[in-house]
Amino acid sequence: MDSLVSTQWLASELGASDLRIVDASAFLPEHGRDPVLEYEACHIPGAVFMNLAELADPAQPGLNMLPSAERFASKMQSLGLGDGSRIVLYDDSPVKTATRAWFMLTMFGAANVALLDGGIAKWKAEGRRCAQGRETLRHRHFTVWSDDRHVRSKADVLANLDTERELVVDARGPGRFTGDVPEVKPGLASGHIPGARNVYYASLFQPDGTWKSPDEIRAVFEAARVDLARPLITSCGSGVTANVLIFAAHLIGKHDVALYDGSWSEWGADPATPKETGAAR
Repeated sequence: MDSLVSTQWLASELGASDLRIVDASAFLPEHGRDPVLEYEACHIPGAVFMNLAELADPAQPGLNMLPSAERFASKMQSLGLGDGSRIVLYDDSPVKTATRAWFMLTMFGAANVALLDGGIAKWKAEGRRCAQGRETLRHRHFTVWSDDRHVRSKADVLANLDTERELVVDARGPGRFTGDVPEVKPGLASGHIPGARNVYYASLFQPDGTWKSPDEIRAVFEAARVDLARPLITSCGSGVTANVLIFAAHLIGKHDVALYDGSWSEWGADPATPKETGAAR
């Protein structure tokens, strides 16, 4: 199974015994939307709902920071996602939250995970069938495994300011990156991590919500002066849209990319961390 599948492909695979479809929609408070209610009103037949809010570690300083491998595996088992499953993720979120689910699943050991190109919005636009209510699947074993080579801590990012071994790429909108648009959360500084580049996550999609082609994705990174020969660290506001950059890099065959898990919600809240404002230098 490819990492990015079409609505036509998924429609032809519905009902396959090893296929697991997952709605991984989540919203920011300002969206004013309830992902559970939307899932219950209309989801792709057979899809279970993955509550990303339950897959964050509340003991950590940043928002949405990664859970333990054991907690993640337990949640996946309860959803019926396990070893041997082909997992297709989708969302209907402006912040493309299925990429967060994809990152966690691959980090915690799932071997066959894809995103639905265009999400459920494309599915519905094509007049395909929706189901209502909740789906439940029997528990399935999910082997506990964690590969944190693709995760960076605040200490790692601070050390990288000196070594410059990796290039930080920030997925937030240009105004938040430069500091011209203030952060909403109280006590959060404006600006960006020194030396970072800015690739706004929304620039990686076509107007209909499907992903740009690999050549177009590469051009977006290059236009932002991202040296794709260097290892990358992705960051954003709260560790969600940074995963869009990771998946985009995956689509162009670049895999030496890590997530700064705490992102700006951790970095911007610490008075001791250095910040820059203005355009990328």
